[in-house]
Amino acid sequence: MSASTFSVTILEKEYQVACPKDQQAELLLSARHLDEQMRAIRATGKVIGLERIAVMAALNISHELLQARNGVAAGDKDKATESNKTGDKKVDAADTASIAGLNAKLDEALHQLRQLEIG
Repeated sequence: MSASTFSVTILEKEYQVACPKDQQAELLLSARHLDEQMRAIRATGKVIGLERIAVMAALNISHELLQARNGVAAGDKDKATESNKTGDKKVDAADTASIAGLNAKLDEALHQLRQLEIG
């Protein structure tokens, strides 16, 4: 699959992102979700600065992802806590690799954001 460059807008800033053509729809949905998360965080007025807002949004989205992977719905947090107390760990090597990949992508995005702010 060849990657093409697509433009996404997050918090009124445009970003060029390389993405396979067959994943463009998912990229746009992801960008929209991130934009919504960042706008909600910015609207609270408690977090100042684009980089901090991006990190908080990334943490929130990572938390959502981990809950979804562990089968934790909004009302099932007590079950997840109880499950962890009994030693039932659902994080495996694939989850760890996925989280590491997400962290690498976040680091790269933050690096590019710093470059845009400097330039």
